[in-house]
Amino acid sequence: MSFVPFLQAGTPAQGNFLMTVLPFVLIIGIFYLFIIRPQNKKQKETEKMIAALKKGDKVITIGGIHGVVHQTKEKTVIVKVDDSTKIEFNRSAIASVVTDRPADVKSAKKSEKAQQAEKNDAAKEPADAPVAEEPAAQGESHE
Repeated sequence: MSFVPFLQAGTPAQGNFLMTVLPFVLIIGIFYLFIIRPQNKKQKETEKMIAALKKGDKVITIGGIHGVVHQTKEKTVIVKVDDSTKIEFNRSAIASVVTDRPADVKSAKKSEKAQQAEKNDAAKEPADAPVAEEPAAQGESHE
């Protein structure tokens, strides 16, 4: 029986118990930090957004319908999708409130980058221009 030492029963050491429990504690901690906590935070933000809905807000529903809030009720919202079309949704069916400001910020950043690129191109042109135009102006051919 000495050739199968792992089958022999013995008293487990205190460190052995810690080594078996530690991975489970780490997995639970990782799940909390990367899954549970962000999900709770997002849910609270969504609840705030739904509670703050008011007339005139541009919204998108979970079904992808775009419209403007026409009227708010306790548990529902009436969304105006067209001039004569109004649809009543549960508040929980509103996926997001659309704001035009972030699009303007993005376009402003793009235009700043474009202006900076034009300045860089303008600074490079004088150095490159005489070298490229000189052989063409003289009409010389290189054989």
